[in-house]
Amino acid sequence: MAAGEQQAVHRPGSYKQQNKAHKSGRHRGRGAQERENKGRVSAKVLCKKLKKDLRKVDRRHKANQIRRQRKDAVLTEKRNLGSKDGPPHLVVVVPLHAEVVTSSVLKLVQSNESTVLHEDDAKNGKFALVSPKMKQRWCFVQANKDDLHSLLDLAKVADTLLFVVDPQEGWDSYGDYCLSCLFAQGLPSFALAVQGMNDIPIKKRNDTKKHLSKVMEKRFPDAKLCHVDTAQEAALLLRQISTQKQRHLAFRERRSYMLAHRVTFQPSDESSLVGTLKVSGYVRGQELNVNRLIHIVGHGDFEMSQIDAPPDPYPLNPRVHKTKKGQDVEMADEPGHCAEMEEDVKVLMKADPSVKESLQSEVVPDPMEGEQTWPTEEELKEAEDSLKVKVQKKVPKGTSTYQAAWILDDEESGEEDSEDHDYNDDDMDDDDQEDAMDEAVSEEEEGSAEEPEEESETVTIPDSTRDDKYDENLDEAEEEQMLEKYKLQRQDEMFPDEVDTPRDQLARVRFQKYRGLKSFRTSPWDPKENLPRDYARIFQFLDFFRTRKRIFRELEQEEYEGAMVGWYVTVHITGVPVSVLEHFKQGEPLVLYSLLPHEQKMSVVNMLVRRHAGNTEPVQAKEEMIFHCGFRRFRAAPLYSQHTSADKHKSERFLRSDAAVVVTVYAPITFPTASVLMFKQRANGMHDLIATGSLLSVDPDRIIIKRVVLSGHPFKIMRKTAVVRYMFFNREDVLWFKPVEMRTKWGRRGHIKEPLGTHGHMKCHFDGQLKSQDTVLMNLYKRVYPKWIYDPYVPPPVTWVKSEVQLEPAEVEME
Repeated sequence: MAAGEQQAVHRPGSYKQQNKAHKSGRHRGRGAQERENKGRVSAKVLCKKLKKDLRKVDRRHKANQIRRQRKDAVLTEKRNLGSKDGPPHLVVVVPLHAEVVTSSVLKLVQSNESTVLHEDDAKNGKFALVSPKMKQRWCFVQANKDDLHSLLDLAKVADTLLFVVDPQEGWDSYGDYCLSCLFAQGLPSFALAVQGMNDIPIKKRNDTKKHLSKVMEKRFPDAKLCHVDTAQEAALLLRQISTQKQRHLAFRERRSYMLAHRVTFQPSDESSLVGTLKVSGYVRGQELNVNRLIHIVGHGDFEMSQIDAPPDPYPLNPRVHKTKKGQDVEMADEPGHCAEMEEDVKVLMKADPSVKESLQSEVVPDPMEGEQTWPTEEELKEAEDSLKVKVQKKVPKGTSTYQAAWILDDEESGEEDSEDHDYNDDDMDDDDQEDAMDEAVSEEEEGSAEEPEEESETVTIPDSTRDDKYDENLDEAEEEQMLEKYKLQRQDEMFPDEVDTPRDQLARVRFQKYRGLKSFRTSPWDPKENLPRDYARIFQFLDFFRTRKRIFRELEQEEYEGAMVGWYVTVHITGVPVSVLEHFKQGEPLVLYSLLPHEQKMSVVNMLVRRHAGNTEPVQAKEEMIFHCGFRRFRAAPLYSQHTSADKHKSERFLRSDAAVVVTVYAPITFPTASVLMFKQRANGMHDLIATGSLLSVDPDRIIIKRVVLSGHPFKIMRKTAVVRYMFFNREDVLWFKPVEMRTKWGRRGHIKEPLGTHGHMKCHFDGQLKSQDTVLMNLYKRVYPKWIYDPYVPPPVTWVKSEVQLEPAEVEME
């Protein structure tokens, strides 16, 4: 074979046998298993996992049992409501159109022959119906359509809402506004009724029905519309109300509540301003315990002293009572008979001072807490010894000891500077200074900006829509204020958190409460650091959700001795102002809710809300708002922050319309789940719905960080360095903010190397070369807290009127 030739390599063919590889390490031998299990004993009891593995027949039986139990629970609830064992079925009649007359509908309902009518308050449209044949009883309350607070309060305790619509239009703008509020608060069971369909001509009746059904589908897609033109149709409506499935509201499932039927006041002092309020009504929801606190919606929290059991004013089977003259009288058929039967009033329960909860809502802070005591003799000797220690200083030659004592070191001068900063920090409030600067900026813009009178928001009244009378109801001061808000909102959207560095003040003094962070997400921030004085007045849980779970579990296991659900009782509430009785006499509903443990205490409440689509007005942070949180109604100044899963949350200067926002306020503790409605009061007294949502948590440790962005312009650009100006205007500020990291809008990161000159120019180093159109930014952060302006009293609103002209944010001209 020639030396240059290479031998061919053998390659296996396609029919070559392929053997399996040995599976080493995937299994153990019997000997290895015995060595590992040496000394172990096999389980004698089945584990929890094996217990759950049932046979197919057992699983089927278990599913049938669960289904039967749920069905029985629903039927029991439906049968108890309105029967002799439960409270009367509370029906609230709500007109959704200005032309709807609810009195004619209620007259048809009252004309039922099988029912007994009890007139309770004919002036306010309140009456009761008792049907011995159907073994049902109803209580009808007509809602005041002009008072939104009364409507929402009645919806919190109603079993069914009866919406009366117009046959032509369905509902008007105010009706749609009421529906938005009711849907956001939580809608109980409802029924739809229309009257006047027979008055429409036959040729137009079908078209009217089709149009009305399309209007109904927007809000109630699967609801049935009942026609109420005859007594027979009214009887069918009554049967539908009593047999339909009940919808539950989360915030009233675990609390007892009642609607006041009768109220009396007994003054406790000579001034007659404060006394005991005796409220009679039916217990609903859960059992009522006299040792718990009671909340009167719109007035605050109070204590109960006693619960009585007077005769039921609307009994299904009225018992016969023998008088002294031997005459038979049906007991409690009329409200006046209750006064004659005072001897039948039984005391169910009296408050136990050792068990009942306290009304304390705030912690009384001790001003001496944290103060040092007088030093002991040993501490005084140690202080004297420390003064005798000689400190060596570098001084010029020929300097005496007396002169050397006046020469300061660099460390001492730094300490004095820090003391000066602390002094300035205490004297000057940073938020007030920012507000003053914003006002100054707005005043400068006021002089240069034109006033768009036609585009501003006004409340139009139908009598003055003519052009010659249009300016009669125009408030120029409100117009200017709203225009400035729109400008600030647009400026914040275009340049988020950017602030101009003041030229008449040192930046290290202006932003002395701020700090720099390496990373907003991962940098640590102590939640207990530099807390305000208001935090000494609030309560905090170690674990809020664990406490909530424990309280709910105790409520299920607790055995009550008080008033059961469905009983007609009289609650004695102490320390109530006489104004509560005056509001009730004016026709406003009085709603009572019992409080769970700790719900009277103040804390920091966080609520998750989303902007209502019908309102585009700019809403600034710390602006006073009206809140409907569950069963509470109060005023507060909220903070807005982003809803994230991190430990720090960036604050928002305006309530955003494109994302969910967390609202933080000082308010009493409320255990979720609870609905939240945010209203803003206009200058004329109307309440506009701003946002809706739900209660998130009660957590004072939720850190809300306010960000301030200082901007500068690259003056000279080198490869990785640049000279930046217009961020600071003196050399001391550059040296003060030198440790803070910088960034650019195009994604570069860097830091300050050294100052140049005395006018604020500085040399900066970046991780790459800058572009000439880039902007250098510096982020500064500080923690912010809400304002303490909690007020449980909310003034009644004026009848709401839709604003026909609104100024869109995109139409505001920015300079």
